[in-house]
Amino acid sequence: MDVTIVPGTLKGAVTPPPSKSQAHRLILAAALSGGISTLSNVDLSQDIEATLGCLSALGTGVERQDKGQVKLHGLGNSIPQAGPIPVLDCGESGSTLRFLIPAALVVIGGGIFTGHGRLMERPQEPYFRLFEEKGISYAKKDGKLTIQGRLEPGEYVLPGNVSSQFFTGLLYALPLLDGDSTLRSSTPLESRGYVDMTLDALRTFGVNVEETEPGVFAIPGRQSYQPKDPAVEADWSNAAFWYAANFLGAQVDIQGLNPDSVQGDRQIGALYWKLARPGDVDIDLSQCPDLAPPLAAMAAVRKGTTRFVNAGRLRMKESDRLQTIAQTLNALGAKAQVGEDTLTLEGVDRLEGGTVDGCNDHRIAMMAAAAAVACTKPVTILGAECVKKSYPHFWWDYTALGGEVHGLVSG
Repeated sequence: MDVTIVPGTLKGAVTPPPSKSQAHRLILAAALSGGISTLSNVDLSQDIEATLGCLSALGTGVERQDKGQVKLHGLGNSIPQAGPIPVLDCGESGSTLRFLIPAALVVIGGGIFTGHGRLMERPQEPYFRLFEEKGISYAKKDGKLTIQGRLEPGEYVLPGNVSSQFFTGLLYALPLLDGDSTLRSSTPLESRGYVDMTLDALRTFGVNVEETEPGVFAIPGRQSYQPKDPAVEADWSNAAFWYAANFLGAQVDIQGLNPDSVQGDRQIGALYWKLARPGDVDIDLSQCPDLAPPLAAMAAVRKGTTRFVNAGRLRMKESDRLQTIAQTLNALGAKAQVGEDTLTLEGVDRLEGGTVDGCNDHRIAMMAAAAAVACTKPVTILGAECVKKSYPHFWWDYTALGGEVHGLVSG
């Protein structure tokens, strides 16, 4: 689906969708529990459907109910079951793949993981190095990753500068083992806010993990997840695109956000005001990589030069986001340059408009839509349906705020 946005003012109130990051974590904890949990305010985006589908393949009972509720019949104890290992289709969701690899090892002794888009190209080496140490077999062939074996209690060491998703996967699985474990970061832990979200979800479902020093987690074994009925918060990551639209001239009242949330991307408010002040500024993306696209849209038209640093991990997202952010904004009239792990934007007065490719990357398409507010000519976004990955109703919210969008297809 290709859409064309006629620039104009967005005005009104919007509630961002439920947090995809939090939903993944609550769903997995519910699936590992020994009872029935009902989660509310769940948005069935493509990534969340991928997680639900994989958990069903592992044996979780999943009931999709009305009004954003999902009932999960948990897997119960962690004794690996007999029988062939299942095929787990993770879609394009890095969270689904990396969270479920350790869980599948604990629950059923492994799995055959598949995916779409760039997912199976994204790095898994931190797990592979651990598996070699622990005697767990793995093989990649024809776009499939087959893993078999048993996790054992002990010490696990991961680099902290690749992805926090590896930490989350182990933090879910290790409490179910029959002995105590330690999980240690060998480098300063980046995307710290996502680990905090994981620890919060574990506490919600009755699992205890203690951080004894920065980046070192003591994990008692023989624990069990207790069924709970939590609600998913509104998503600060997707709210950031409405912050960007406001920065560029919209008047959107962003509602429903928890100001005390453990979501790391709630720092978008502070970063908004940092960019609102004129002058040159550096922004470290190591703790908030998902905010790069909306922040870059703001930086494109601010008074001063903005340099985003520690951004190398953006290259292994749904697209090479360092490149696609720059090429998209430059196509609209911005002045962006890419370094090895940096992105620099020299602010311009206005953007012009033009045609851009959504690059099968939800955050790139939404960035372009926010940037259209500051354009003098229409903006055409190719492959605009990619927003379904995290924000299925984005285009309908955009039009409800007064956006003139041509080419929308329902469903």
